[in-house]
Amino acid sequence: MDKFTYQNPTSIHFGQGQIAAISTAIPKDKKVLVIYGGGSIKQNGVYEQVANALEGFNWGEFSGVEPNPQYDTLMQAVELVKTEGYDYLLAVGGGSVVDGTKFVAAAACYQGEDPWHILLKQEPVTHVIPLGCVLTLPATGSESNGGSVVSRGKDKLFFGSPLVRPAFAVLDPQTTLSLSPRQVANGVVDAFVHTMEQYLTYPVNAKVQDRFAESLLHTLVEEGPKALATPDDLAVRANIMWSATQALNGLIGVGVPQDWTTHMIGHELTGNYGIDHARTLSIVLPAVMKVRRKEKEAKLLQFGERIFGITSGTTDERINAAIEHTIAFFKQMGVPTSLADVELNEKDIDVILASLERHGMVALGEHQDITLPISREILNTAL
Repeated sequence: MDKFTYQNPTSIHFGQGQIAAISTAIPKDKKVLVIYGGGSIKQNGVYEQVANALEGFNWGEFSGVEPNPQYDTLMQAVELVKTEGYDYLLAVGGGSVVDGTKFVAAAACYQGEDPWHILLKQEPVTHVIPLGCVLTLPATGSESNGGSVVSRGKDKLFFGSPLVRPAFAVLDPQTTLSLSPRQVANGVVDAFVHTMEQYLTYPVNAKVQDRFAESLLHTLVEEGPKALATPDDLAVRANIMWSATQALNGLIGVGVPQDWTTHMIGHELTGNYGIDHARTLSIVLPAVMKVRRKEKEAKLLQFGERIFGITSGTTDERINAAIEHTIAFFKQMGVPTSLADVELNEKDIDVILASLERHGMVALGEHQDITLPISREILNTAL
């Protein structure tokens, strides 16, 4: 495996009742802004728990952060932070709320020309407001990493900095019981694809990372359908929640090549057509597996054998079976697996490719050799 440096300073408070840990996780002298999305946290009891934990603190709130958080909304939060003097942020919600709060943390301290340049021009983040989070939708892993994705119109862009990694994250599986089946499925698929994009490349003798990634894939394949069939099973939710965090906290990605092609193409599907993020991934990943089967041959065979028990047949037959098992899992989770499933066709491919080119996504993959023509082949395969 390649050399690496790894550190993850996020403190995790996992389990039922852990929202109470906020009271000691945030310094008492901080003025706290609680940032959340819609009204669901007021309906499922999370808001009340957060308010109780913040008793004695000077705190306020900002609501309305969207799925795929919008720049203009987040800039309203930035203005509130500046005018009211908040010096600690608490994200309460899913990955979009956490991602949005990370941007607020960076933009509130930004001294340049335009905070959008943090995303558009990848201007470095040098100062941030500290933040923590209460996770209510396990999916993105944003609760313990330094990445964030923010949208502005049809542009959906990423920025990353270790400075915006949350100081702590509360993971209470109880908070996920009120999620809709669609949200549950999206979360499981998002975590699955995160894992695959750090695993399904080429071998570098990173046995620990491979085995850890495979344990996450096994867990998600086993527990994902259970979460839909038995939605009140807290043990199932706990395993999914912890898997989603581990899928993108950096550990399985150290010392190994990574391929984020599925995500980059998926972002353009969301930006242009408003398709749920996870559902873009379930459409694109099988097509990437098909088009890049030669480049990924060894890991596709390993994946098929270790996750789905595929050991017989020719190389091509085993790879075909691994891809078909992946598609079957996605269908079991009720997510689309082709562009046709979301009513897109050949004419939409040019729109997606133009967006990839505009955003500089012209050399993707673990070898940086997935050019626009290859992205077109992937999209044609996904039809």
